[in-house]
Amino acid sequence: MSKHLPERESIFDPALLRAAFSESIRKLDPRILWRNPVMFAVEIASCITVVTFLRSLTGAGREPAWFTGLVALWLWLTVIFATCAEALAEGRGKARAASLRKSRTDVIAKRLAGPDRAGETTSVPASALRKGDHILVETNEIIAGDGEIVSGAALVNESTVTGESAPVVRESGGDRSAVTGGTTVVSGTMVVRITVDPGETFLDRMISLIEGAKRRKTPNEVALEVLLIALTLVFLLVCANLGPLSRYSVAAAGQGTPVSLTVLVALFVCLAPTTIAALLPAIGIAGMDRLFRKNVIALSGRAIEAAGDVNVLLLDKTGTITHGNREAVEFIPVGRHNERAVAEAALMASLADETPEGRSIVSLARQRFNLPQPARPADAEAVEFNAATRLSGLNAGGKQYRKGAADSLIAFVRALGGESIPAELAQVVDRVARAGATPLVVCCDTEVHGVVNLKDIVKSGIQERFRQLRSMGIRTVMITGDNPLTAAAIAAEAEVDDFLAQAKPEDKLRLIKENQEAGLMVAMTGDGTNDAPALAQADVAVAMNTGTQPAREAANIIDLDSNPTKLLDIVEVGKQILMTRGNLTTFSIANDIAKYFAIIPAALVSIYPQLGVLNIMRLMSPASAILSAVIFNALVIPFLVPLALKGTKFRPLPAERLLIHNLLLYGVGGIIAPFVGIKTIDLVVGLFV
Repeated sequence: MSKHLPERESIFDPALLRAAFSESIRKLDPRILWRNPVMFAVEIASCITVVTFLRSLTGAGREPAWFTGLVALWLWLTVIFATCAEALAEGRGKARAASLRKSRTDVIAKRLAGPDRAGETTSVPASALRKGDHILVETNEIIAGDGEIVSGAALVNESTVTGESAPVVRESGGDRSAVTGGTTVVSGTMVVRITVDPGETFLDRMISLIEGAKRRKTPNEVALEVLLIALTLVFLLVCANLGPLSRYSVAAAGQGTPVSLTVLVALFVCLAPTTIAALLPAIGIAGMDRLFRKNVIALSGRAIEAAGDVNVLLLDKTGTITHGNREAVEFIPVGRHNERAVAEAALMASLADETPEGRSIVSLARQRFNLPQPARPADAEAVEFNAATRLSGLNAGGKQYRKGAADSLIAFVRALGGESIPAELAQVVDRVARAGATPLVVCCDTEVHGVVNLKDIVKSGIQERFRQLRSMGIRTVMITGDNPLTAAAIAAEAEVDDFLAQAKPEDKLRLIKENQEAGLMVAMTGDGTNDAPALAQADVAVAMNTGTQPAREAANIIDLDSNPTKLLDIVEVGKQILMTRGNLTTFSIANDIAKYFAIIPAALVSIYPQLGVLNIMRLMSPASAILSAVIFNALVIPFLVPLALKGTKFRPLPAERLLIHNLLLYGVGGIIAPFVGIKTIDLVVGLFV
C-alpha cells in the first residue's frame, strides 16, 4: 500500500486543502455538526452574532456594526477551521482509498464446477463469483476474489495490497493458504475457493475503512467529549447569567453599560473548549491513517487506543516469530559416512517430497555440495509420508531411500535386516532436539547415513523489537504447539519473556482470560485458524495478512506486511492518540487563563473600573481586546492541525516523567502562548480600530 501514496506527503497539500475546504462547508450543515456538540454550540453562537450584526446595520444594536460584523466573521471562521481539520484528516484517507479503487479491476475468472482442477472451466467476471465458488488461477493471471487455496501452490505478487514488490508463496493445507483478490500469480497453478461475496472483499473493506465509513468513537473519545460538553454547559450558564448580573450592577452602581449580547457570545466561545473540540475528530481519524501508512489496517479506532495500554503480548510461534516452515540447516553424518553422503541420500529421499521441508532439503544439498538437479528415475516410486510409519522417501534403482523420525527409521532398517545402528545416532538426535530443532534421520536400505537438522528459522531483527517492547513495559509470551524443549530453545533465541508449550486453542483462550481477569490489557498476534478463538478474545488482535481467513476475520487489526513486531508501531500510534488528546486538552484549558485577563476586564470595566488592573497585557481598548481574543481562539486551531494529524511525538519514558514533560510543554505553554498571541493580534487590530 505504501506504493500508492508517498510516506511523507505534505499535510497541507494544495489538492487536499481545496477538497477539505469544500467538504468543511458541507459539514456546516447542523444535521452533521450536531455530532460535535461544542462546535454545534459555536455555530449557534455564530448565527446569533450574524443576527446582531444585521440589527446593528439598522442602528438597533448597541455595538458598532463593524465590531459585531468582525466578531461574527471570526466565530464562523472558528467553526470552519474545525470542520476543515476533520475534513483534511478524512481527505488524506480518501485520497489513499481512491488510489486503491483504481487498482481494482473486474477480471475474468475461470470458474470450476468443484474443487477438481481437471474439471471444465467457465469464464465469468469476478463480480459474478459467489462465496463457495471454485476458480482455477494460473501463471500471470489475476486472482479474481478473496479465498482459500484448496489445492496447488503459487508465487503471488501482492504489491497491489502491501506495496511490496517481492512475491510470496501461497499454498494449500497450511497457514499461508489465504489469497486476496486483485493480486497476481507470478508462477504456479492453484484452485481457490472464494470465501466472500462481491463488495465484501478485503480490498473493499480496506477502502471502506480508509474512508472512515465504519469508524466508531472510542470510549476514551466519548469520555473526553462528555467532559467538553460539561465544560461548555458550565460556561454557557456563566455567560447566560452574566448579562442579567451586569444590568443589575449598572442599575445599582449608576454607571457603565450592561454587557452586550455580542460580547457575551464572544466570551462564551473563547472560554468553551473549542480548540480540543475542533481537533478531536481529526486526531482519531489521523491515527488510523498513520497506521495505514505503516501497512496496518485497523478495523476500529477502539483497537488502536487499546494498543496504547497493552501490558501483555501473546505471539503464535509458527509464521509469527518464526518463518512458519522448518528448513534444513545442517547434514550430520554418523558411522562411516561423511556429510556429502548424508546430503545425497537426503536429496534422493526428498525428490518426491513437495512440502516446504522437503524442498529445503533438496535446496541445501545442492547449495552445500554444488550438486546438479537430479532427474527423477523412470522406475522411481514415491513413498508418501503417513502418520502410521512417520516416514517418506523414494524407491529407485533397486534402492530404498527413507527419511523420518529416529525410532520409525530404525524400525524400518531392522525390518529390512539391518542390525548395525551407529552408536552415536542417539546422541546426535538428542543434541538436535535439545537445541529446539527437529532431527530427521536418513537411510539408504539398511545403512543409516545421518541426521538432517530441520530448524524453525526465527525472523531476523525480532530480538531487537522484543527488547523495545520490554522497555515499554510490555511482556511478550510465545505460544506454540511444540514440546517444551523445542519451545524453550526458540523462546531463548527470540528473546521472548515467557512461553506456553503444547498449547491448544483452549489453552490460548484461557491464558488471555487469566491476564484480563488480572486487570491487564492483552494483545495477540497470529495467523492460523487455531488462533481465531484467542484473537477474538484479545483486547488487541493483530492478524497476519498471510494468515487464514478465519484468523483475519477474528482480528481487529490486520498487518499487511505480516510482521508480528509491527505491534510496536501499533502501540506507538495508540499511545500517540491518547497523548495527543491529553496534551491538546491541557493546552485548550490552559488557554482560558489568558482570556480571563482579556475579555473579563473589557466586558465589565465600564461598570467596575477596578477591573482595569487585570488588563496586564495592556490591550488598547475593550473592543480590540475582545476581537483579539476571538481571533486568537480561531487561529490557534489551524496552527495545531499539524500536531493533531501527526500526533504527539512518542517518547519511551516512565509515566511520571512523561506526565511532567507534557504538563510543562502543553500546560505552561498553553498559558503563555495566548498571552503572546492576543497581545500581538491586539497591536495589529489597534491600528485599524
